[in-house]
Amino acid sequence: MKEKYTQYYKEIGLKIAYYRKLNGISQIELAEKINISRTHMSRIETALCEPPLHVLLDIAEALDIDIKDLLDFKK
Repeated sequence: MKEKYTQYYKEIGLKIAYYRKLNGISQIELAEKINISRTHMSRIETALCEPPLHVLLDIAEALDIDIKDLLDFKK
């Protein structure tokens, strides 16, 4: 992962965890909804991997949010 993007992936992970908890679902439940492992979901939420756009789109859909909610980086 390029270091200059690390903060963005951390923000995305925090937003995913926030919306997931707001919806009252666990990591494993969200992972199952989008067909990835719980470990992969954990790595996305903790910014240990770079999720492809299609995975972020699946996550947004499963959380019933707009993809822009995950990608809005206000300074």
